Amino acid sequence: MFLGTFEPNLMEKGRLALPKKIREELGGRRLVLTIGFDHCIFGFTEKMWETVTGPEMSRPLFSDKVGRDLRRKMFSEAISIELDSQGRFVIPANMIDFAQITDTIRIIGAGDHFEIWNKNKWEEYRAEMIKSQ
Repeated sequence: MFLGTFEPNLMEKGRLALPKKIREELGGRRLVLTIGFDHCIFGFTEKMWETVTGPEMSRPLFSDKVGRDLRRKMFSEAISIELDSQGRFVIPANMIDFAQITDTIRIIGAGDHFEIWNKNKWEEYRAEMIKSQ
C-alpha cells in the first residue's frame, strides 16, 4: 500500500528518483504512469493498473460510448515506465505540463497508487480538503 508524503528533488529534464518507500511498494522496476485528476500524475504497479482498468475493459465496446471515451482517456494517456537501478525515470513532458510541475514536487501515497503533484498545487488542494471537513 502506498503511504506517506515525500518531497524528492526533480532533476533536469524531468528526471525523478522515486523515494525508497515508493520503490519498495512497487516491488519491481516497472510501473504505469497516467494523467490523473486535479492536475496530478498517477503511478501504479502494473498489476494494480490491470486491476483498476479491468472494469472498464469489461464494458461493451460498441454499445457504450461513455465506456469507450473513458477507455480512450485511460489508455491513451498511460505509459509503462522502467526504473533504472537507482529508481530514476523521466516524467514525460506532456504529464509535466498537465500537472503544472516546475521545480518542486510532492509525491503522496494514495493507497493503491501514488500521485505526483506540483508542490504548491498539492498544498492548495490539501488546504481545501481540510477546510471542507
